[in-house]
Amino acid sequence: MEIEKAITKNTIILGICFILGLSIVSYSLMQIKAADNSLSVTGSAKQAVTADTVKWNASFSRTVYASQLNQGYTQMKQDEQVVLKFFKDNGVNDNEITISPVSMQKQYYYEKTGGPEEYNLTQNVLITSTDIEKIKNLSKDVSSIISQGVIYSAYSPEYYYTKLPEVRVSLLPEAMKDAQNRANSIAKSTGKKVGALKSASMGVVQVMQPNSVEISDYGNYDLSTVEKEVMITVKAAFTLK
Repeated sequence: MEIEKAITKNTIILGICFILGLSIVSYSLMQIKAADNSLSVTGSAKQAVTADTVKWNASFSRTVYASQLNQGYTQMKQDEQVVLKFFKDNGVNDNEITISPVSMQKQYYYEKTGGPEEYNLTQNVLITSTDIEKIKNLSKDVSSIISQGVIYSAYSPEYYYTKLPEVRVSLLPEAMKDAQNRANSIAKSTGKKVGALKSASMGVVQVMQPNSVEISDYGNYDLSTVEKEVMITVKAAFTLK
């Protein structure tokens, strides 16, 4: 009798486990089917903008022997006055000019041993302005600085657009509309219709040269051109019905 009860009990337990297992499998299949009944698309929107701020980096330097450091610092001070005069003569305001203190670095020559120590003295120059054309033109002609014996090295200007957050927000509706249109087109080709929006997320911002196709997964910010294109993307998921 005890054996029969044990068998009956085990049979009941196995039956319950089997039913639960079928329920779990059925629920999983329903979830998979529900997951399949959705569509994810990416929409995008672009806007042309013009840079409103320019940054121009440059530096001037002297290389002197250790015994001539005092003279080197004096020469750097004279060079700084030449640089400042150049900018002021060309209409650059004091608040647009930043000149760093002198930095000193020992020079090493691996092919030469012995001899007196040499040091490189350098000062960095940063011009930040909203007058794009003025700085753009100045960057092409620094000959008057160099002609006075200053060892002046300038980089290309960098052009920024400071209202990027506002543009990003204004482009969101257009990007979502593009995503909706793409979803409708894809759904129509399968005989279905687009339902409710399930989720949406904005991708990275791309600031590119006009008509450029160079984009990055981490975002892009071109600094070489005054005229730019701002592009945003939106990834959206819709239900299908």
